[in-house]
Amino acid sequence: MPAHTTPETRSVRLLRVGEQVRHVLSDVLMRGEVHDPVLASHSVSVTEVRMSPDLRHATVFVKPLLGADEGEVLAALKRNVKYLRGEVAKRVNLKFSAQLKFLADESFDEASHIDAILRRPEVARDLETGEE
Repeated sequence: MPAHTTPETRSVRLLRVGEQVRHVLSDVLMRGEVHDPVLASHSVSVTEVRMSPDLRHATVFVKPLLGADEGEVLAALKRNVKYLRGEVAKRVNLKFSAQLKFLADESFDEASHIDAILRRPEVARDLETGEE
């Protein structure tokens, strides 16, 4: 790495590489290049990829369409991790091929839970009195 590398530029690099990996995985899943019946029957969104500082590990957050059969989809992705890792290695120019770890993206569930709390009458009442 150059001597003028700062933590900010490293984090930008991690974000950029994570986005590249996300795009590759999304493209592979969208085109149906993985020959797995579970993945063929589900639409899977790759919502985020977080890279480790050394770029050797990638945590991939996925969400099946409408959250259906999340466990089955995660198991199918884990079964096909070698193929997916190979596709990422071919399409993203890195020194090492990143180990992929698939996790369910819980951020949508958390957001809807927070939204439900904010819509409760007692919370809405408190919010209205705070604005006056």
